[in-house]
Amino acid sequence: MEPVPPGRTRPSGSPSMLELAFNEAVSGSEPADGVSVRLLDAAHDLFCRMGIKRTTMADVARLAGVSRITVYRRFATKEALVEQVVRREFRRYFDQFVVEIRAARTVADRVVLGFVGSLRAIRHNRLIGGLMAVEPDALVPSMTGDDGRTLLTVRQFVAERLRREQLAGHVAGGVDVDLVAEMMVRVSASFLVFPSHLIDLDDDVRMSAVARQFLVPMLGPPHSVPAPP
Repeated sequence: MEPVPPGRTRPSGSPSMLELAFNEAVSGSEPADGVSVRLLDAAHDLFCRMGIKRTTMADVARLAGVSRITVYRRFATKEALVEQVVRREFRRYFDQFVVEIRAARTVADRVVLGFVGSLRAIRHNRLIGGLMAVEPDALVPSMTGDDGRTLLTVRQFVAERLRREQLAGHVAGGVDVDLVAEMMVRVSASFLVFPSHLIDLDDDVRMSAVARQFLVPMLGPPHSVPAPP
């Protein structure tokens, strides 16, 4: 067995897993060679079926059809492999998020769709959602034990989106978009890390109503100007 040390966090000042995934999503970074992709695919499949703790580097090598030494040449430790697999999933999530919100016509609709879609995408992701449910010690510390840098990274992403809406006249000029983004991200993160016993997170209609009642008003007076094509 080659378990990932539970609760392990990065040294102070080092970027978190989610922070790195976000930066890679923006830059479009992907594994450079086919062998690395095969290893990441194999690890992803095994992590989903067996869990991280029960999966060994030998298992990954066997499924990918390579030797163990090939695995270690690309990923020095199991922890490094786990991180790369999870980062790739987050990177794919960020990419999909940007695509999905384009379908909404108003800023209010984009906030609702972004909130509901983000929670659904992460919670129902075969790997990330499963890890958060059954092996939180393999993932949650990277999201919460980094002196707030993960939340800062996502907050900057959301704030930049809101700033564009503000410049386009879809958000009131006096709104502090950084503060609004902070509140939105913290609300979303709390639902992910601490599931609600009051609100069914799988009920998109209910979650949409929550977003319209509590998140949309933070944007100031109603704005219904459609987004530019």
